[in-house]
Amino acid sequence: MTRPSTANIALIAAALTAVLLIFLSTSPIPQDPAYHQFADTRTRLNVANFYNVASNVPFLIFGLWGLWYVGRYAASTCLPGMYPAYIVFFSGIFLTAFGSGYYHLAPANGPLVWDRLPMTIGFAGLFSIIIGEFISVRAARRILIPFLLIGYASVEYWAFTELAGAGDLRPYAIVQFLPMLLIPFILVSYKPAIGAAKFFWLMLAFYVLAKIAEQLDAQIYNVSLLISGHSVKHLFAAMTPATMLYALMQRRRG
Repeated sequence: MTRPSTANIALIAAALTAVLLIFLSTSPIPQDPAYHQFADTRTRLNVANFYNVASNVPFLIFGLWGLWYVGRYAASTCLPGMYPAYIVFFSGIFLTAFGSGYYHLAPANGPLVWDRLPMTIGFAGLFSIIIGEFISVRAARRILIPFLLIGYASVEYWAFTELAGAGDLRPYAIVQFLPMLLIPFILVSYKPAIGAAKFFWLMLAFYVLAKIAEQLDAQIYNVSLLISGHSVKHLFAAMTPATMLYALMQRRRG
C-alpha cells in the first residue's frame, strides 16, 4: 500500500488547520427554520409527507443488504482489519432509513437529531474505509471510534445549543463536509490496496447530486409535479451504499 508522503500529510494537516481557524473565526450557525419547510407535503395512506418518508426505503434495503453481504463475504471483499468500518458504514445507512423517516413525519429540530445521528455513523464508516483502503489500515482502525464520537458530539452539541437559544451547526457541518473535501484529495493522491477507485468517485458524484437536488427541492417539484427535490435527494444518496455494495460484489467476483 502507498505510504503517505510528508508533503501529503502536510497538506491534510493544513486543511484541518484551515477548517479549525474558520470555525474559530466565524459566528455560530443556528438551524434555519425554513429548512423544515419542504415542497412536497402530500399525505398518502394516512402518512404525512409520504414521499419524503417513503423515499428512505432504499436506505433500509441497501443498509440491510450491505450488512448481510459483508457479514457473509468479508474474507473475500474486505482488507484484513477493515470489517468493522464496513459494518459501521452499512449500519449508519440502515439507521438513516428510520431516523430520516421519523424526521419527515413531522419536520422539526427535535426529530432532526434522529435524522443526523445515523448520518454521522455512515460518514465515520465511509471515511475510515477510504483511509484504510488508500492510506493505512492501522490509521483507519484508530480513527473509526474517535470519528464516531466526534460525530455524535457534533449533533448533541447542535441540539443543546438550539435548546439554549443559540444554535450552532458548525461542528456538525465540519463532520459532514470535511471528509467530502478530503476524499477527492485522497483518491487522487493514493492507489487503492484493493478494488478500484472509480467506485468511490461514483459514490462522491451521487453525494454531490443529492446535495444539488436538496437545494432544488421546490423547483424539481414544480416542474415534475410528481416528486420533489428532497425525495430525489434521498434516492441519489441511497445510490452511495448501493455503489459500495456493487463494488464489494465485483471484488468477490474478480
